[in-house]
Amino acid sequence: MWEQIWQQGLLGSSFWHFLIAMLIMTHITILSVTIYLHRYSAHRSLDLHPAVQHFFRFWVWLTTAQSTKEWTAIHRKHHAKCETEEDPHSPVVKGLSTVLLRGAELYREAATEETLKKYGNGTPNDWLENNIYTPHKMKGIFLLLAIDILAFGPIGITLWAIQMLWMPVFAAGVVNGLGHYWGYRNFECSDAATNISPWGIIIGGEELHNNHHTYPNSAKLSVKPWEFDIGWMWIKILSFLKLAKVRKVAPVPVKDKSKQALDLDAAKAAVHNRFQIMSTYTKTVIKPAIREERANTSAEFKRLFARAKKIMCRDESLLSERALKQRDQLLNSNDMLNEIYKKKQELMEVWARRSASGDELLKALKTWCHEAEQSGIDRLKEFSQQLRLYTLQTA
Repeated sequence: MWEQIWQQGLLGSSFWHFLIAMLIMTHITILSVTIYLHRYSAHRSLDLHPAVQHFFRFWVWLTTAQSTKEWTAIHRKHHAKCETEEDPHSPVVKGLSTVLLRGAELYREAATEETLKKYGNGTPNDWLENNIYTPHKMKGIFLLLAIDILAFGPIGITLWAIQMLWMPVFAAGVVNGLGHYWGYRNFECSDAATNISPWGIIIGGEELHNNHHTYPNSAKLSVKPWEFDIGWMWIKILSFLKLAKVRKVAPVPVKDKSKQALDLDAAKAAVHNRFQIMSTYTKTVIKPAIREERANTSAEFKRLFARAKKIMCRDESLLSERALKQRDQLLNSNDMLNEIYKKKQELMEVWARRSASGDELLKALKTWCHEAEQSGIDRLKEFSQQLRLYTLQTA
């Protein structure tokens, strides 16, 4: 009997048993990262029942050899110092290959006492954390190795190896690497974060990285109707079972078509929904204007117009010196695009004044709308008229 257990394990060593176990266990690992470490611990976008918290904390210890405090502190620092020399894992600074291949190593290097002290507040500090999980991090993964071998026999070593690679490759490498390098952007946030895929399944919803960097405190990472966040699906299930409570999600713009004038409510609502509004500006003002002007431009500027969407829509801080020169060349060659770009920058300046008094905010937005409507550009006028419809009232 013992020989059979050693050869096949308690659960047998069939391919299907192995595959099902691998999919379930790696998925739990990803859920532990995205729901517990990321959305709960780092951003406090939801509350979790103590039993759920501890299950995920135990699973992280078992499968990643990383403490809650380390992961939380490093991720908070990533947001605070994004795309700078102090960012623990920016591919913009360190290079894509470095983050992809050395993701886990970068986490270990970043876990300094200074980082843990500054960014690790509010993480577990109980007897289990101080006496088992933190001082004996490596024992968790070796316990998992023993469990895998006991369950599946020698092939359990392969299962364990896959589990050890899952988080470093997907969470630390793919999200932190590709998620700041390749993909699409719903919003022009001030860093290079991208959505790797609209269907966040393999990495628990973390594929929707641009959405997350735009709304870091949202428990839901999908924002468009066609996007799917499997982590959010599990949060809704936990909420239904009274094991979780969502604290914050990204705002959903609400419009009141009966409004006739821009008022304080509309100004505050516009600031609240500024990222969606700037996305709308890009979609309804900038891109159509580029298409029209490119069709009418000379052959000399055709190639320049091919890059116009990127250099006019991307946050200025993310543009290279070459892109900035191309932008200036493009705007100097076309008065309408120059005016549209100038109004975009001025609208962003209004958002930057969101901490001002309500009256000052309303005055600044009214001035912007008046100038937009006097510009002679129909799309600017139509966009300006839509701003008065926004409201903070619940739909």
